[in-house]
Parts: sequence; structure tokens; C-alpha cells
Amino acid sequence: MSLFVKSEKNITASPELAYQAALGAIDKLEGKVIRQDQNKGEIEAKFDKKILGRVLGDRTQIKVLITPQDEGCKVTVEAFPLDAVGRRLLFGARAGVTETVVEWFFAHLEHRLALK
Repeated sequence: MSLFVKSEKNITASPELAYQAALGAIDKLEGKVIRQDQNKGEIEAKFDKKILGRVLGDRTQIKVLITPQDEGCKVTVEAFPLDAVGRRLLFGARAGVTETVVEWFFAHLEHRLALK
């Protein structure tokens, strides 16, 4: 099992709308934005071990990249687990935690876009 997760989805919303929805999804999942650049469509965020009252067991960092497409945009998420100091874990991560954070992020992103 890889400690690094990369996932992409095509979204029919504009890049600007998807960017705002991504920020909202991170906030709703109790993440902390550590870097953002709307002009480049980039967001980096960290998540604690506990998200929405559920203990996942590992901290996670994600990088979101939103790129324009002919119809809408593509949202790419790269994620990996962190140790207690905030460094990238190279071994010893719990299975499925990073994938869960990415799945929850996309679910919240799509939910926010459906409300628009």
C-alpha cells in the first residue's frame, strides 16, 4: 500500500467556484490551510488525527490543484500522512487513513458544488 495518494476528478463548475468550494470543504473537515494561491488554483492543507469527531489515527496533508478544462475544471488532490512534528511519514502509517481524507474531501467538495 502506498503512503502517497493521488486522485483526480473532472468538475463541471468553473475553476473559481471549485476553488471556493475546496476551501469550504477543507474548513468543514476541520483542516488548516497552510498555503493558498487562487491565481494558480493551489491549496495546501493539514488535517489532524480527528476529523468530524472520528479518530482516524494519522495526520494528513493534502495539496489541491484546480486546473481549467474546456467544460469546467479538473481537481487533483495529492495527499500523504504526517508524523507528530508535521514531517511526511515514510513508513508506519495506518492503512486507509489518507484515502479516507481524500474521499471525504471530494464528497464535501461535490456537495458544496451541488448547492450552488
